[in-house]
Amino acid sequence: MITDIEDYFTKGCGRCERFATADCSTRQWAEGLREVRALCLDLGLVETVKWGHPCYVHAGRNIAVLGAFRRDMRLSFFNAALLTDPRGVLERQGPNTRHPDMIRFTDVASIGALAPVLRSYLMEAMGYAAGGIRPPREARELDLPQELVEAMEADVELAEAFQALTPGRQRSHVIHLASAKSSETRVRRIMAMRGPILAGKGAQER
Repeated sequence: MITDIEDYFTKGCGRCERFATADCSTRQWAEGLREVRALCLDLGLVETVKWGHPCYVHAGRNIAVLGAFRRDMRLSFFNAALLTDPRGVLERQGPNTRHPDMIRFTDVASIGALAPVLRSYLMEAMGYAAGGIRPPREARELDLPQELVEAMEADVELAEAFQALTPGRQRSHVIHLASAKSSETRVRRIMAMRGPILAGKGAQER
């Protein structure tokens, strides 16, 4: 998985065998990715790379993550439960996604048409981050570390696989993460956990 943000726009995320090939989804959506990236940077968002994708940060908080897939391109929002979505453009990424959290593009032309909406939604999210406002915590069987919540918001495949794990396997991963003393260590552990979670395994299974 990539760690240099420029690699995403020139080679891809590094998650599959199509990395750095003409068949990579980032090559198919290169123009659209450039447009959304420019809009995010124009708003003053800080660009980082997390989970192999461009992640945009404001006031120390993740705002949105950008992704390209075979059939569409997406801008997915963190803490999406706060967004008012007056234009009704937000969609759920999957059946286990708690709130509509992404704007999906199926063609590059639609990006320009939605640019004012994108700008408005990003500014709304930035305002919540600057004000330290978070959505109310929802009841869960497990108290998931914030880094894992954010990783699953950014990675629908990871979220679906984690939800499919048995409660015991979920708990083993949460305990493993909770033992890390720093957020940076938890993020690294999540990256290492992704493969086993997708394979349906607990933290101690090999």
